[in-house]
Amino acid sequence: MAITVENLKMNFKTMDEFKSFKEYGLEELSMLEEFQIYMIEDNASSPFYGIYYGDKLAARMCLYVKKNGADLLEDGSEKYLEIWKLEVLPQYQHKGLGLKLVDFAKSFNLPILTRPKVKSHTFWEKAGFTSLSESSSRLIWDPSAATGQKIS
Repeated sequence: MAITVENLKMNFKTMDEFKSFKEYGLEELSMLEEFQIYMIEDNASSPFYGIYYGDKLAARMCLYVKKNGADLLEDGSEKYLEIWKLEVLPQYQHKGLGLKLVDFAKSFNLPILTRPKVKSHTFWEKAGFTSLSESSSRLIWDPSAATGQKIS
């Protein structure tokens, strides 16, 4: 079975699928409220991405494109991504779905920031993220560090 990441549609079917995550996940991983806000605003572009395993949404993330990152990022990049939340349902964990979502975000070749939730620090390190600074709880993936080239 080919595993692909897709932009999730802003509809009631997806909202119902998000409710199944809330049953399993911790409150800090819930994306239902964010999804409802985007749906109410009739936002055509969804920041929600997911992986279906068969016909079941098995993994999801909220990926935002941010601007004005020059203050945060050492390389002075203006544009960056932020993985706000990422979750894989328990029965689908340890199948590489979380890393597949992260690899999708990396394909944009922009710096990526995230804030690890619920003891996920090891996962993010495995995905190539490092601390933004010694005093920050945020992690960064820098494409220039991954390729050895500096972003212009």
